[in-house]
Amino acid sequence: MFLFFIGFTTSYAQQVATISLKEAIKIAREHNRNILKSNLEVTLSEENIKENKELRLPEVELNGMYSRITNLTEFKGGFLKDKEVTNTIPEIYQVGTAVKMPIYVGNKINNAIKIANQESKIALIKKEKSENDIQLEVIGTYLGIYKMMQLQKIIEENIKEEYNRLKEVQSLQKHGTVTKNEVIRAELQLSDRELNALTNSKNIKIALHDFKTLLQVSEEQEIAIDTTADIDEMSSIDPYDSYMTHALQNEEMRISSQELAVKKTELNLVKGNYYPSIHFFGNYSLNYPNYKFFPPDPYLYSLGQVGIAASFDLSGLYKNRTKVEIANTKIQWQVLQSEIVKDKVKDELYRNHTQYQEILERFKVVDKALELANENYRIVKLKYFNQLVLVTEMVDADNALLQAKFNKISTRIDAAMKHYELLRTAGMLKEEFKIQ
Repeated sequence: MFLFFIGFTTSYAQQVATISLKEAIKIAREHNRNILKSNLEVTLSEENIKENKELRLPEVELNGMYSRITNLTEFKGGFLKDKEVTNTIPEIYQVGTAVKMPIYVGNKINNAIKIANQESKIALIKKEKSENDIQLEVIGTYLGIYKMMQLQKIIEENIKEEYNRLKEVQSLQKHGTVTKNEVIRAELQLSDRELNALTNSKNIKIALHDFKTLLQVSEEQEIAIDTTADIDEMSSIDPYDSYMTHALQNEEMRISSQELAVKKTELNLVKGNYYPSIHFFGNYSLNYPNYKFFPPDPYLYSLGQVGIAASFDLSGLYKNRTKVEIANTKIQWQVLQSEIVKDKVKDELYRNHTQYQEILERFKVVDKALELANENYRIVKLKYFNQLVLVTEMVDADNALLQAKFNKISTRIDAAMKHYELLRTAGMLKEEFKIQ
């Protein structure tokens, strides 16, 4: 029984996996379904290139036919009159092969291959974008849990202090120095902290469940984030222009540029309808009987043919104009869309850069606020136990200290998150977490 119990507890302990931020990002890159889907889209785009290249290959067809026919009946005297029957050979069969290969089709095949290559590049960029989007989501979820866990730690420390204060107030009440109301207020404050701790702990569980879904970790696997490593404290920011240089080459901008290139190639593809099509062809067949003569000869014969065929669709001269206009309009639309994306990237970058700068400037303020809250709490606590202030002032000082502690930690975490958001907008996030 003892060995079984040891084995069970060890097994349970092994189920709880502590994950660092870099490990979480690595797991997400390997298992997140959005990233796996983008990998399949890249594979599909590569197969599409192969499929379009195969348009250059000759088409080879093997065919065969067998049939039976009736005798030939002629009506020489009008409708169903003066019938004359000519005997035929009742069995007909044929086996043959045909080859057709494009020589020139208005450069359509080359343009189709070019479009497939451009779409493959878009798929690769979208894969990169998906990875960076998931990476930022992992960072946001991780830091959100980290913030709640730090809050839980502060609340639990405060609960211990509230509990000790309650015992001191109860002791003072026994000596008649404080009223029952003071004890009730201390109990209410302790209850409020315990409720906060309960709510926050449940929120941590919910966030951890969302985190497992994001990493595609099974329901049975218990995970925890690594709180032993401190969040990197961001203390400086690069000039806006340095981020803008990178932002103009981020995934959204590159996708927009490639989509414009696709629209231009599609225009060239449509213009190919103005040109003739030239194909090489050849065929060879075995036939029975020989119906080249009539009455037919009862002999098996072979016939082959090889040559070049050309065709030109005259209706394309007037029907294709609308298609060309549509293709030109799509190009104009994509040019405007690219400018819209560029404006969006600029606005988002400026907003993140400004907000990040603001958070960095808060550091000194929240640090000073914590010093003042500590000093205020010390003074009020001393006065309270000397019966110089009311319990309400003690509660206010306690709340202010709790808020100041959380503000300091929260500001550091917010700065880290905003730093990653800024790097994401600038297209530099992948450089921050290079997974080997």
